[in-house]
Amino acid sequence: MGVRLIVARCAVVYTGRLGARLPDAQRLILLKDDGSIAIHADAKAYKPLNWMSPPCSIVEGDRGLVATNPAGERLVVELREVLFDESFELGDDPGLAKDGVEAELQMLLAAQVHALGAGWRLVRREYPTDVGPVDLLCRDADGGAVAVEIKRVGEIAGVEQLLRYKERLDRDGSLAPVRALLVATRIKPQAQVFATSRGVECRQVDLDELRVDAPADLRLF
Repeated sequence: MGVRLIVARCAVVYTGRLGARLPDAQRLILLKDDGSIAIHADAKAYKPLNWMSPPCSIVEGDRGLVATNPAGERLVVELREVLFDESFELGDDPGLAKDGVEAELQMLLAAQVHALGAGWRLVRREYPTDVGPVDLLCRDADGGAVAVEIKRVGEIAGVEQLLRYKERLDRDGSLAPVRALLVATRIKPQAQVFATSRGVECRQVDLDELRVDAPADLRLF
């Protein structure tokens, strides 16, 4: 199928851990090959009004779309008038290329993981999840798994990204429960408040200090 884009006047009903309803309005519906569905309005930037993460099954009927996940949650999209419905093959994606500072921070911290905590050890850089790779997966001094996301500047979007990784990693019994740590050269106050409210730890690091303490073969300057 690839990516399917539907622009339609629709109503949306979610049932699961709680109930929610979007009244009749014109919206963008995005379906992807990974089994996800997201309902967007012309607002809120990239964040959907409602969505269901993979894996879920999506069944199309006469009245619209019904998405169901393994937990039994349901997202029903009642299509009233379809204005656009097209599918596109995007092909293989090369992935996100971090800017120079983020890439260097990741390399330096992977080589000096003790800078994040005494007794820590690196499990893997770019540890894969089905929603993208987390920068570092580590084990702390007690053996607990820690997902580390590295940013040049820590913002709310980075916290949300890390929470998505944590949610996927927590499904692995060999890792759960996973600590989440956002690392940046500077973390904005709003991001710090949001992170604290969601149980995400934050750490500011000094890039120059990491460069000085790096092994000789990693000293770029």
